[in-house]
Amino acid sequence: MGMTSVRMPDELLDRLERTAEQLRRSKGWIIKDAVEEYLAREELKQRRNLETLESWEDYKAGRVIDGDEVMAWLESWGTDDEKEPPFK
Repeated sequence: MGMTSVRMPDELLDRLERTAEQLRRSKGWIIKDAVEEYLAREELKQRRNLETLESWEDYKAGRVIDGDEVMAWLESWGTDDEKEPPFK
C-alpha cells in the first residue's frame, strides 16, 4: 500500500485529531475515507458532465423524441393497447 503526506492548517489538523479520538479511528483512516468520498463525488460529477455533453450533441443532431410521444407511450402501460416505446 502506498503512502503520502498531507500539509494542512493547524486548525484542520486539530479537528482531524478530535474527530479521530471521538470515532476511535486513526487520522489516516479518516483521511483515506474522506479522499475516497471526495473522489467518488468528483467522478460522478465528471460522468454527469460527459453525459450532459453527449445529450447536448444528440439534441443538436436532432436525435430527440417528442414529449407527447413519450407521454402517450407511458399512459399506455398496463392497458390492452400498450404501445411500443418511441425511438428516433
